Amino acid sequence: MMSEGISQPDAPVVREGRAKGDLFAKFDDLIAMREGLLASGVEDPFNLVMEKVLSPTRAICNGRETILLGTYNYMGMTFDPDVIEAGKQALEEFGSGTTGSRVLNGTYQGHKECEDALKEFYGMDHAMVFSTGYQANLGIISTIAGKGDYVVLDIDSHASIYDGCAMGRAEIVPFRHNDIEALEKRLKRIPAEAGKLVVLEGVYSMLGDVAPLKEMIRVSKDAGAMVLVDEAHSMGFIGEHGRGVAEAQGVLEDVDFVIGTFSKSVGTVGGFCVSNHPDFEIMRLVCRPYVFTASLPPSVVATAATSIRKLMHGGNKRAHLWENSRTLHKGLKDLGFQLGTDEPQSAIIAVIMPDLTRGAQMWEALLKEGLYVNLARPPATPANMTLLRCSLCAEHSEEEVATILGMFERAGKATGII
Repeated sequence: MMSEGISQPDAPVVREGRAKGDLFAKFDDLIAMREGLLASGVEDPFNLVMEKVLSPTRAICNGRETILLGTYNYMGMTFDPDVIEAGKQALEEFGSGTTGSRVLNGTYQGHKECEDALKEFYGMDHAMVFSTGYQANLGIISTIAGKGDYVVLDIDSHASIYDGCAMGRAEIVPFRHNDIEALEKRLKRIPAEAGKLVVLEGVYSMLGDVAPLKEMIRVSKDAGAMVLVDEAHSMGFIGEHGRGVAEAQGVLEDVDFVIGTFSKSVGTVGGFCVSNHPDFEIMRLVCRPYVFTASLPPSVVATAATSIRKLMHGGNKRAHLWENSRTLHKGLKDLGFQLGTDEPQSAIIAVIMPDLTRGAQMWEALLKEGLYVNLARPPATPANMTLLRCSLCAEHSEEEVATILGMFERAGKATGII
């Protein structure tokens, strides 16, 4: 059954004129849903164009000056002068790209400096930089957990985690979201001698809720499992030094592998894994998504390394971002919106919509007010929810947060959401 509010048949839709054997037939339900949404007259929420970016918090979107509340630019590093200068210098000195893999000609001095910055940031012995955060999960999970091994993961895990499991052909054992008892039960059912990897996330990106890592890691270690934590949405912001939820809960030293991305708090593109495992360096020779792809351009790793080193001293920014999160969460709750968490747990605040059609209408109303948020829909969302996902930035001023609340109030009343 498709989302409420869009007229759809229960049986799979077959597009008129579809040729027999057309491999796109599997997408007919989604095509019909999209056409139904656009036929309702709303602006296409999945085709936004930013014509010009003015700052970490503002851009010209579809011809309008817009406050950005859906970019994952948590620490506002994209326009940091030192970060930009590092990128310019590397571009001039090393050129626009490496044209090669890390194991061939694609390791420049900047890649080593970026990995050194990560090792210093986390206080760990090893760091590998990947071309994206998606590839980091894909590569690490598929390489260390293969056929005959078990990957135990939260059912709300990111797509890159599931894809890493599929690529490695490990047995996938999902457990109920953030449920410590369910994790423990799943682990007890796995043969004691089998290789086990428990994959957790610090912050889950749809609702912005935090995992009980301390208890989950204890249960995992008691069962003889290795632990991987994806800190994509918490690195730079959560924890005294911005190392993520594992640091905040005092269990970073118990984590075998930390995965992260440069496309959020770091403010550029790329991914990484840090670890203290003594044999970790062998991953550079056996991890296919690392070996068989071109390395990041010199300008990108230069911006990443500079940003990471600045994030080590970002305590004031972290404090301001927490204040923004508390203010927006309380304001939206007071207005009558239903939120994904009872209290602010991260820089993500998810506003739950009644259905996709009304969610799209609310999204469009906010955009016309001059505010961009993410419209998240099934199947990417838990429990088939439609969400307006707000991602705060440390560069949002107190005045901007107040303006955002006013925009939500007007749009919510205009669409009948509140």
